[in-house]
Amino acid sequence: MADFNLTPSDPSTFILNGIPGLEAAHIWISIPFSMFFAIGLLGNVMLLFVVGKEQTLHKPMYLLLCMLALTDIATSTSVVPKALCIFWFNLKGITLGGCLTQMFFIHTVSAMQSAVLVTMAFDCYIAICNPLRYGTILTNARIAKLGLVGLTRAVLFILPMPLLLSRQPFCANRIIPHTYCEHMAVAKMSCGDITVSRTYGLVIAIVVNGSDLTLIALSYGLIIKAVLRISSKKAHLKTLNTCTAHICVMLMSYTPSLFSYLTHRFGQGIASHVHVTFANFYLLVPPMLNPIIYGAKTKELRDKVGKYTCRR
Repeated sequence: MADFNLTPSDPSTFILNGIPGLEAAHIWISIPFSMFFAIGLLGNVMLLFVVGKEQTLHKPMYLLLCMLALTDIATSTSVVPKALCIFWFNLKGITLGGCLTQMFFIHTVSAMQSAVLVTMAFDCYIAICNPLRYGTILTNARIAKLGLVGLTRAVLFILPMPLLLSRQPFCANRIIPHTYCEHMAVAKMSCGDITVSRTYGLVIAIVVNGSDLTLIALSYGLIIKAVLRISSKKAHLKTLNTCTAHICVMLMSYTPSLFSYLTHRFGQGIASHVHVTFANFYLLVPPMLNPIIYGAKTKELRDKVGKYTCRR
């Protein structure tokens, strides 16, 4: 295959090296990458289309699903096209501006997705613990406002990260052992003092993930408390089934995300290809599985999707 990649001799260019140690297998790795990307894009676009077309689905829960679908689409499209250019055409070069922009979008969307998951946990709590007031507490307008608050929080918290790095001097060796511009991977390319940037990234991760996970845990603690008051086992299962999809999505989002973050900062003994593979797993697999999980667990949505996909 022709070598079209930009070289590090260009002072404004970084080199994304793909998955270190597995360069020879990049073509084969691109197969699941492109498949996951296509399936995720199709599933999320279908979800947005169906919810948009069906008036009966214009409810808070489905509005939240649309927000989740939008973050899933933004996550995968921020990473996969460039990764496939690396795998297929060896186009590894990316400008400093392009790298910082990609980093900003990836981390902003991640923070926004976390906010959506918190709101979905609150939705589950209201649906189970206060069902009679659900319609008055969670209106479409209120969900939209919560989404705007989550987006504003994400932008304000993440924006300083690329701004701090843009002021740093970078070394001659600008080869990033990754498929995309992750914050710490880019910071390690600097020849200057990155203490402020490193500390800010750590504080933001703790504040965003810590506060969101605390709120989710609180919601589920109250849900479990309410469920335990129900005497019927059948009612127990029915009630918990309401939150099964959210729990699955939450575990898929937070587990690889936290693993990727911790290994990049503290896992010096973990092989680079393991870290990069998990980092890509976090950005590829949840966007593919989220619409499938909610489609399988939500009968009303499943029926409406069937209405459009099974037409003759």
